[in-house]
Amino acid sequence: MTTNTIFLLLLSLIIAGGLSYFQYFFKAKNKSNLIWFLAFLRFLAIYALLVLLINPIISKSSLEITKTPLAIAVDNSSSIEALKSDKKAVELYQKLISNPALKEKFDIQSYQFDADFKSSDKFDFKGKQTNLDEVAKNLKSINKNLTFPTVIISDGNQTTGNDYVYRFDPVNKVYPLVVGDTTTFFDLKINQLNVNKYAFHKNKFPVEVFLQYSGDKAATADFTISQGNSIVAKEKVSFSPSKKTASLNLLLPANKVGLQIFRASISSSTKEKNSYNNIKNFAVEIIDQKSTIAIVSAINHPDIAVLKRSIEVNAERKVILVKPNDVNQLQEASVLVLYQPNASFKAVFDNNKSAGRNTFIITGNNTDFNFLNQQQNNLIFKMSGQTEDYLSEFQSQFNLFAIDNIGFENFPPLQNAFGTITTNGNVSVLLSSRIRNVSTNAPLLAFAENQGKRTAFLLGENSWKWRLQSHIDNQSFEKYDVFIDKIIQFLATSASKKSLVVTHESFYNSGDELVINAQYFNKNYEFDEKARLTISVTNIETKQSKNYDLLKGNNSYSVNLDGLTAGKYNFTVKELNSNTSYSSHFEILDFDIEKQFVNPDVLKLKQLALQTNGKAFFENQADDLINTLLENKEYKSIEKNVTTKTPIIDWVWLLILIAALLTTEWFVRKYNGLL
Repeated sequence: MTTNTIFLLLLSLIIAGGLSYFQYFFKAKNKSNLIWFLAFLRFLAIYALLVLLINPIISKSSLEITKTPLAIAVDNSSSIEALKSDKKAVELYQKLISNPALKEKFDIQSYQFDADFKSSDKFDFKGKQTNLDEVAKNLKSINKNLTFPTVIISDGNQTTGNDYVYRFDPVNKVYPLVVGDTTTFFDLKINQLNVNKYAFHKNKFPVEVFLQYSGDKAATADFTISQGNSIVAKEKVSFSPSKKTASLNLLLPANKVGLQIFRASISSSTKEKNSYNNIKNFAVEIIDQKSTIAIVSAINHPDIAVLKRSIEVNAERKVILVKPNDVNQLQEASVLVLYQPNASFKAVFDNNKSAGRNTFIITGNNTDFNFLNQQQNNLIFKMSGQTEDYLSEFQSQFNLFAIDNIGFENFPPLQNAFGTITTNGNVSVLLSSRIRNVSTNAPLLAFAENQGKRTAFLLGENSWKWRLQSHIDNQSFEKYDVFIDKIIQFLATSASKKSLVVTHESFYNSGDELVINAQYFNKNYEFDEKARLTISVTNIETKQSKNYDLLKGNNSYSVNLDGLTAGKYNFTVKELNSNTSYSSHFEILDFDIEKQFVNPDVLKLKQLALQTNGKAFFENQADDLINTLLENKEYKSIEKNVTTKTPIIDWVWLLILIAALLTTEWFVRKYNGLL
């Protein structure tokens, strides 16, 4: 309490005493005990009021000791249990947190990590993934702007996340405590297998395999890929102490349509400690993309032969040549190429109004543009009887599908009638035309989409010269053929709109995130935020079903099905208000990434320690780790002189006291007739 405060309190005593004397004794003739009592009440009330205004505060100083944090993070993934180190990890943790000297020097913080990171002092070693990157990220946030050591009890085998070696703050030392048997065992392992999730029927799809060997002798192994009881690929692989890895690139045939399950395995005559990592299942969805393309023409032209050849480069496409009067042949076609249509094409257009096939219209000198204006309204033609040569200009902003400029500006001109061509509605232009050096701003190759039906327009004949020019420029027809294939692919793809759209994979690996997303649209094809979506999932083998609600996110609904065991499942997503439903299936492949290891990753953990100027210790060196932490003089407790200021009197109770004193004085005076 300051000198000024003491002076004010003394002055308040004098003022309170003076006012009380003036009011009750200065002119009073009767100085009875009652007057003394009332004067005392008035004195207390005035003094309390003055004390409330002064609000005296007492300052108190105390010494506060802040200890350096010591973060102890324990690997809670199932790989610790697979390496039979779960009990040892708990024993090491207990030894650290119960050490009296460590408890005195540090503020011990206990954490566990697998795929996630959280504060915990109990561990079950059931985590499906290991992410040491999460440890680095969270400790930076928790102990921000502090210098502190970290002890990581782990085998160092990370299965997800960024490389942890360079993710920890180099200012803060990390002391890995390595658990697991570091003895080198003979072990063959499929380290990684890369394959596309989808392949086209009757094609071949690549499989890239990375194999790893652990041992101190030369070894030979057999690598096979099988499907059911059939072996589809087999290779012999040699390893040695100096050659511990091998990579294989294989081509497998896509002979069957649908989801195909394959089994990759590596084996040798030598017995291994861990054979679980010798096998890896994978799946590929084989898609039947086979389609028939009908080229309808009333004339013969080199363009037709070149189109047929370019389209059939894709083995999944078959081209048939049809005359305009032979409409029956169009039944098997999925896309129509209408070459220079005229009045004889009326039956073709009439038939396609009900069939709804997508079309590729190519015009030229024999096209009846008045007839074409009657049959479609995407482009409006006002053409003369003269012909003109049109060069092409690539429009880089085109975005209906991915396409590169294959040198269109260098291609020979196309011939078409001279006139004006204007677009109407939703039309995207890939190539615009120019006459010599003058741009016409008119389309040369354009795409339209109207009520789910797609149409492409190539406005000019002699495109066969384009293919030849592309071969001259690139020594190959490939770029031009890919260009034509992308046009056909765009037209062969259905653009019909569905009210319920569900996104999912055909297969998942055990331990992977299993999320199914869905969107529900109203009649105006607007995302419906009030939809009620549920999903029923049934195990095909056990017939057990589970029901879940889909939760609304940002323009989609989703459900997380993590926890399902390996097997085949059917599922149905249903919108309850409209009873709209979508049914499909998926398969969960048996694969536990945490069982792939036979040894701790000592090298990685040592790199981490070196990166942070720490030191790695093995499980029998826990005492050395404790001594290192205790002897490190960087980590000192910080003493702070903390000054706290507290009011002498709680102002609420002081107000109550003042009110009580004045009330009592008033009642006494009233009762005794002094008012």
